[in-house]
Amino acid sequence: MQGPNSQNSSPDRNMLIGGEREGEEEEQEEEEEEEEEEDIKQEQLGGEDRVNSDDDYDTDLELRDQEDAYDPTGQTSYMEACEKLQVAPASNFLQQMKNSELSMMHRGLGPKGTEALAVPLVTNTSILRLNLRDNWMEGMGGAAIAEMLKENCYITEVDLSDNSLGDYGARAMAGMLKENSTLVNLNLSGNNFTDRSVEHLGSAIITNTKLQHLDLSHNSLGEHAGRILGDSLSENTGLRWLSLAWNCIRGRGAVMLANGLGGNIFLKSVDLSFNGFGKEGAIALGQALKENSVLEELNVSNNRIPPEGAIRLAMGLKVNKTIKSLNMGRNPIQNAGCFGILKSVKDNPDSAMEALDFSDITVNQDFEDMYTALKENFPALTVIHGGRIDEPKDGCMKG
Repeated sequence: MQGPNSQNSSPDRNMLIGGEREGEEEEQEEEEEEEEEEDIKQEQLGGEDRVNSDDDYDTDLELRDQEDAYDPTGQTSYMEACEKLQVAPASNFLQQMKNSELSMMHRGLGPKGTEALAVPLVTNTSILRLNLRDNWMEGMGGAAIAEMLKENCYITEVDLSDNSLGDYGARAMAGMLKENSTLVNLNLSGNNFTDRSVEHLGSAIITNTKLQHLDLSHNSLGEHAGRILGDSLSENTGLRWLSLAWNCIRGRGAVMLANGLGGNIFLKSVDLSFNGFGKEGAIALGQALKENSVLEELNVSNNRIPPEGAIRLAMGLKVNKTIKSLNMGRNPIQNAGCFGILKSVKDNPDSAMEALDFSDITVNQDFEDMYTALKENFPALTVIHGGRIDEPKDGCMKG
């Protein structure tokens, strides 16, 4: 039996043992707390790493989305447009989308194919020259290109010739020309334009001041068109080159067109070949040459101009100081008409004439003698004619 001083029963020992146990428990608790804190830190660190990783991942997605959205050539929008319009994408177009010139002639795009092509061109910044000649785009396709050109501010040259745009397409082109401020060269040759087409285009020619080259050849423009164009040209301040060749401008229309040329002070070159100016139109052109002090090249070949018409036209050449090239070829002006024109040049000391074209028109010895004498004062002058009357017609060139 243990007494009060027994080790087991000693209060000090009990306290010691209890204290040791309590100390061990406290140390254990502290270790557990430290481990728990460490776990929390690790979780926090791991969570932050995961958050950072997620943030990076989201950023990558956003960047990829932005890259997909930015399509400077318009390839994506073109493919989507083709799918929507149910037309086959043109590989030739895809290959040229980054070029400065897009040339797709004779590809048979049709109205829908043209519409699909117009979609990416709205935002394309590479293409400066666009050649879509002979693609049967018709009025609807032409309207799509016109709408595109209202937005695109990079394209400066467009060839839409031989596309059967018709009056509907002409109206669309007129609307475009009233808004576009970058187009410099526009070819609308061979598009079945009529006098109604010019009713739209006429006002656009007055409004637009940036377009410098306009080709309306090989259409069906008649007398009424000549009247409208005459008024438009007298007010136009942008065009430098105009072709109305291979149309049906004659009679009063030819006269009014010539009058308009007389009032124009910007045009440098005009092609009126293969129309029907005749005598009255030639007389009006003579008057225009008296008034115009800018025009340098005039082509009135194949216009059924008789000798008297040529002689009256020549009266303008007596005072004109700017014309350098005159083409009167294949008109029935005979030697008399050729002689009258050459004499007017001879009588004008300020003449700038460098080239006279009398193709397929025979001349006599008097003409040849005057030309020889004229060469002394105008050494640079060249004359083309159909040979001398007393010689076999051989299409020779004199100069």
